[in-house]
Amino acid sequence: MSYPEGFLKNRSSYEPGKYAIITTEGRVINLIPGITGCALSILASPKLGANFVQLEGTVSTEGKTTMPYGQAENIETFLFVMDGKGSLDVTVDGQTETLSAGGYIYSPPGMGIDFASKGDAPVTILLYKQRFIPHPDPAMKHPWKVSGAIHNLEEGLYDQMENVFVRDLLPVNEAFDMNFHTLAFLPGGCHPFVETHVQEHGMYIYQGQGLYLLDEKWLPVESGDFIWIAPFCKQACYGTGLKRMEYIYSKDCHRDESI
Repeated sequence: MSYPEGFLKNRSSYEPGKYAIITTEGRVINLIPGITGCALSILASPKLGANFVQLEGTVSTEGKTTMPYGQAENIETFLFVMDGKGSLDVTVDGQTETLSAGGYIYSPPGMGIDFASKGDAPVTILLYKQRFIPHPDPAMKHPWKVSGAIHNLEEGLYDQMENVFVRDLLPVNEAFDMNFHTLAFLPGGCHPFVETHVQEHGMYIYQGQGLYLLDEKWLPVESGDFIWIAPFCKQACYGTGLKRMEYIYSKDCHRDESI
């Protein structure tokens, strides 16, 4: 890393118990046991206030796991290939498939995810893990492995708005206690109302820019920003700029709250 040009600056913002925006300027590389040949940053963890762990970074042409990531009892994991010209061989429960940009895979609790670059070119990935909450009905089936690519999923209108689009990456099924979605805003598109809900979000913007309401502040966000939003924090977004804004986000669902 060379000397900076001009004054040091960083758009990141953190309000404990409410939200965080983690921009690219301040990230550091974290050594993750069991992963080699990768430059990964931990963006969210319980230390932040989140109920999950999320990483982002680059897998080099020699990058791979040396043990399954997130393989522990009741831990579910998710991998998303965000961009890059390369591809990964990804293994869950002994089954291997190849993912390239836009590809994703969900691993059920206890299995973890192995990956290895095919050696063609680097890729940027998101890695995610959280503790699975079992369904209260013992007859409910266990969640299963899911994989796909976002460009193969049909977009739907978000709340019947013709300039906001959503995709569901995982099945909308009570066996799953979480989901991942993509949400896209054409310039001028916005949420239909300011949300305040029990769900927690971890989101990564990979295209465009916008203004995000977090608690009481409208904050500028852009491609490369990670946002954590705590339960019941006020939130809404406007897509700004000249092109579509799009992000991927996690959401807990299909479970009652404990008391």
